[in-house]
Amino acid sequence: MKYKNFTIDDIRKMANEISQESVIPYEDLPRYDLFLSQVTDYLNDKFKGEKYTNNIVQNYIKNEVISKPEDGRKRGYTKNHLVQLLLLSYMRPILTTEEIKKVFRLAFNEINDREDDIISLEIAYKAFSNIQQENYNNFLAKDYFNEKEFKNMIKEAKLEGEEEERIMVFIVVMNLIAEASVIKNIAKNVIDEYFNGRE
Repeated sequence: MKYKNFTIDDIRKMANEISQESVIPYEDLPRYDLFLSQVTDYLNDKFKGEKYTNNIVQNYIKNEVISKPEDGRKRGYTKNHLVQLLLLSYMRPILTTEEIKKVFRLAFNEINDREDDIISLEIAYKAFSNIQQENYNNFLAKDYFNEKEFKNMIKEAKLEGEEEERIMVFIVVMNLIAEASVIKNIAKNVIDEYFNGRE
């Protein structure tokens, strides 16, 4: 894929589009119960580049990462199941399955018992959605690209045209990767430290 005159504004525009597509309000989740195939279709539609299958979802159930479907019902996957899978989908790239189970246990105790939840899945999901939207807004407001510093580097390296554009994209991507790496490491450390003191 080649971009002509790719700029920081293009990156901001992409981030804005992603934020509009990524934050799924609780009220917009399906109100009716779903078959497993409908659940995987929904997840694959919302998480481009991911490939959810019935087996993947069933393995999460078997390993008690998410709760079992409603007994004896063809459409056994409720809005609560979808919320668990959506939250899990955001955690998957950052945390291991065991770490995800620990995070869920913080708020929901025994995953197959809604009676012992500290907060409801609805409250948890709405809080996450608000935080996610706030993070997108912060990203869009943050300057990931110091133009003066970049121009000095371009001048020093004697770059122009397509090479200048490629290096600009490289620097922005590396900046985002560095930030994601820091956040991932902090998240893992918080989970480890919390549970090391309790197990």
